[in-house]
Amino acid sequence: MYAVFYKELADHFNSKRFTILFALASLAAILAIYVATQSIRGEVSASTEFIFLKIFTISGEALPSFLFFMSLFIPIISISLGFDSISSEYSSGNLSRLLSQPIHRDAVINGKFLSGLTILSIIIVSVVAIVVGLGLRTIGVPPTSEEVLRLIVFVLISIIYGAFWMALAVLFSILFKKASTSMLSTIGLWIFFFFFMSMIASAIADAQIPLDSNSTLAMITQNAEISGTIGRISPCNLYGEAITALLVPQTASLNSAIMLISTLIEGRMLTPLPFSQSLLLVWPQLTSIIALAAICFAISYIKFMKQEIRSI
Repeated sequence: MYAVFYKELADHFNSKRFTILFALASLAAILAIYVATQSIRGEVSASTEFIFLKIFTISGEALPSFLFFMSLFIPIISISLGFDSISSEYSSGNLSRLLSQPIHRDAVINGKFLSGLTILSIIIVSVVAIVVGLGLRTIGVPPTSEEVLRLIVFVLISIIYGAFWMALAVLFSILFKKASTSMLSTIGLWIFFFFFMSMIASAIADAQIPLDSNSTLAMITQNAEISGTIGRISPCNLYGEAITALLVPQTASLNSAIMLISTLIEGRMLTPLPFSQSLLLVWPQLTSIIALAAICFAISYIKFMKQEIRSI
């Protein structure tokens, strides 16, 4: 497995794909930090609590926040690293020659997946380090120990989230012999979850609990609860809720109805949660993402181990 791992790792580092993905992620990080530092100056005097985390969460008028860029680029990077991991070897005929060597079949899929996950981890850690470094230089406020812990967990959740999309891309790479079909299938599923799942959830909630100008607070909260429950089918929503609760300590609940009520109450006191409470808050989302990643990789592993491979 280590031979396959180091070979795939070297191929990733020497490929133009890695250079382009890293450049796009770095550019997005620089744009996000520029927007955040321009918007954060007006909030320093109002509230200096967790001011360093605001670099990652504040959005501008023209550009979204760094969290949005992360939720957008992590699936793209993961899919790009995994969509042709097996199908390209099969179509070129290298897979049969590779397995004719004294290499176990599971070492191939394990080495390829671990090498892609290593590249993804390097990109995520590097991009977050760029934002931290530019933030320190721009606002001049160092992060506290709790903010550092929140950022570390944020990076870990981002890597696990990327592992899910990479495992899904590897699965489609095994199911489909053509790399183009594998890529389009994975990208299509990501587009559905990222863009259309929230619309479908809202449509179902509106069909169950229609809202108008005469709707009561109970009807509004029921509508929000139904929409939030259905929306959690999407791993994109699970990741968004998890990182928001971590990097916005004022988030006291991820229940859609409670969040809606809190936004309707004017003059509410936003008391930040301690790190342990925020971690407990995102624990269901985190375990769900881990389970999805494990299920996708387990299916890929079983399918690859039982697949008949013939020389072309």
